Amino acid sequence: MRLVFMGTPDFAVPILESLRDAGHEVAAVYSQPPRPAGRGHKEQPSPVHTYAARHEIPVRTPTSLKSAEAQAEFAALEADVAVVAAYGLILPKAILAAPRLGCLNVHASLLPRWRGAAPIQRALLAGDAETGVTIMQMDVGLDTGAMLLTDKILLLPDATASWLHDMLAAMGARLIVDALERLDEGTLTPVPQPEEGVTYAHKLAKDEGHLDWRLPAVELERKVRALNPWPGVWFDLGSERVKVLDAVLAPLDGAPGTVLDDQLTVACGKYALRPVRVQRAGKAPMSTGEMLRGHAIPAGTVLG
Repeated sequence: MRLVFMGTPDFAVPILESLRDAGHEVAAVYSQPPRPAGRGHKEQPSPVHTYAARHEIPVRTPTSLKSAEAQAEFAALEADVAVVAAYGLILPKAILAAPRLGCLNVHASLLPRWRGAAPIQRALLAGDAETGVTIMQMDVGLDTGAMLLTDKILLLPDATASWLHDMLAAMGARLIVDALERLDEGTLTPVPQPEEGVTYAHKLAKDEGHLDWRLPAVELERKVRALNPWPGVWFDLGSERVKVLDAVLAPLDGAPGTVLDDQLTVACGKYALRPVRVQRAGKAPMSTGEMLRGHAIPAGTVLG
């Protein structure tokens, strides 16, 4: 098929690659415009933009698709299908209608659960037992279109956002190729999303990573697994912010925020959390033991 691909972050790169490997013609790639990044705040193209440029695929980076000019440029590509994966812009009705067979979205959840921007992290934060990928026929709503294909994965207790991101990206790459083949054959049956079970995966905020020791330890441990590497998870040690990169639960009790032993086990609203890998400001990641050898935090210390 002749495709337009619309995506921005790392999650979308394996999906674009799978389409090329399957022999589809990618007429153009749409991605978010370059953003300032790094210490020098130099503008950097997105991962999808970088991949497309390396493979000599034309790249377009509009800030909006609402103008008649942008919509005419899109329609002029005469695509059979547009494949969308974590693009970051809302597609107006004229864009959705332009490809011959419409626009398909690769969404990292089992719809209708976790519609929206951060389905991977929200599934982990909620303690979901499973998640997956849905290939969806896009409409004007927020992830409300009919479902075409799904696949699922069990979430083990130690599942992290990084691991789940890579697993679902690979799953999406496989599913979209299958979906396009069956779409071309006319063997896909759209299934409307059920009205029950709708949840929204709201965009992550920077302050969500702060550890509030009044919450149950199980919720804080999920945060550590769900919110690394971004926005990161941390606690305050005096005026210093200490990032927590890995942590385990401990069956201990005490006043929330109180350090209970010499391993930095901290009492929570219910039970306790023990950071096992941390990062101090301006330092490299290290084990908690390494940090404590150079900066002791005795039992009885109350963290903010």
